[in-house]
Amino acid sequence: MKKFLLATVGLVALGMAAPASAADLAARPYTKAPPPPPPVYDWSGFYIGANGGGAWSRNCWDVTNFRGPVVPFREGCHDATGGVVGGQIGYRWQTAGWVFGLEAQGDWADLKGSNVSVFIPAWTNNTRVDAFGLFTGQVGYAWNNVLWYVKGGGAVTGDRFRGTVTATGAVFDSASETRWGGVVGTGLEFGFAPNWSVAVEYDHLFMGNRNVTFTSTGVLAGIPAGSIFRTDSIRQDVDMVTARINYHFNWGGPAISRY
Repeated sequence: MKKFLLATVGLVALGMAAPASAADLAARPYTKAPPPPPPVYDWSGFYIGANGGGAWSRNCWDVTNFRGPVVPFREGCHDATGGVVGGQIGYRWQTAGWVFGLEAQGDWADLKGSNVSVFIPAWTNNTRVDAFGLFTGQVGYAWNNVLWYVKGGGAVTGDRFRGTVTATGAVFDSASETRWGGVVGTGLEFGFAPNWSVAVEYDHLFMGNRNVTFTSTGVLAGIPAGSIFRTDSIRQDVDMVTARINYHFNWGGPAISRY
């Protein structure tokens, strides 16, 4: 009987201890999956795009030959202003945050301006710039999908010059040229979608001085059409601001690291 009572007490004690032991076990901790890393853009590869905006060209004329050599005389300056639209193609490669590139850009333009000549007020000098070309290298720094860059290289403009009768607007002489110079610029570019980026860019073109020979249209009496009428030394600089959109062939979207 004594052994039976001891066994019963032992079973009751075990039954009371079991719930307490289960309650003492710590709850299994809940862990969330780590958040995905932010997108990492790689600016390396080929791209092609379009641009559009406005430009202004400063042109100063000095006559050096008027039916024979003359002492250089300033005819005055004017700004030729208007719109530009065109495209660009380039290649970039990225090392850490640094981005290097090469680019070619071509634009149609419609920049026009004029001033009455100080040399002979009876005529007006007119400038029209109808094309631009830029061939540049780039150096920039990227903060993920934001790229700031500077650029520099060669530039070319397509220029047309005319002399018109101030009173009537009749063209009495004209000239055209393809002018080579240099360019420096800067831009800020933003990758906003798979394969796509937008940018705003400013460029200054140093086009220098050139001697431009004008031929007569025959409007002025006694000056046959096609004959040399005058020579002007024309200085030209251009400022251009454009908005750009680029398609990047290597982007399937931002490169996202696996985790």
